[in-house]
Amino acid sequence: MSSRSLKITGIHDRRYWNYIPTEESRFKNVAYLQQMWWVEVVGELEFEFPVGSYSIFFRLQLGQAHKILGRRVCNVDRVHGWNIKPVRFQLSTSDGQHSFSELYLRGPEEEWVHYHVGDFVVEKPNEPIKVKFSLAQIDCTHTKGGLCLDYAIISPIQFRERLSHNFN
Repeated sequence: MSSRSLKITGIHDRRYWNYIPTEESRFKNVAYLQQMWWVEVVGELEFEFPVGSYSIFFRLQLGQAHKILGRRVCNVDRVHGWNIKPVRFQLSTSDGQHSFSELYLRGPEEEWVHYHVGDFVVEKPNEPIKVKFSLAQIDCTHTKGGLCLDYAIISPIQFRERLSHNFN
């Protein structure tokens, strides 16, 4: 799911968020958080998944990358607030499954990282399951900024290691 298909608090106020074009995204643009007190991103879908186990990830980057003279450069000057309180990742399904974790967004800065939201299991074929997932950092004691959000991905759990290999 592209960043445009996710519900992002404050996305329509250019003081906080902007969509920026990039060749680094399969969707040709990413959501960039300049600065905000309250960060919340929610994805929701209903789908008939094949029987199996699935993982959900957000693809995030601390810093804003662009090209200068054909070279990738990442501006991390505006990255702030992510080391004060962790980001809360949550997942729930219509059949009662839940997942919750808290992680600090650490990067490495300047690189895209797949942050694991949670896992769920589909046991009934040909039956739609509603999946809701989110990331939030709603502690209003400090601002957060300098975050790029590319997409959320749901993949079979056997691909989890491929996606999370660059995490930590």
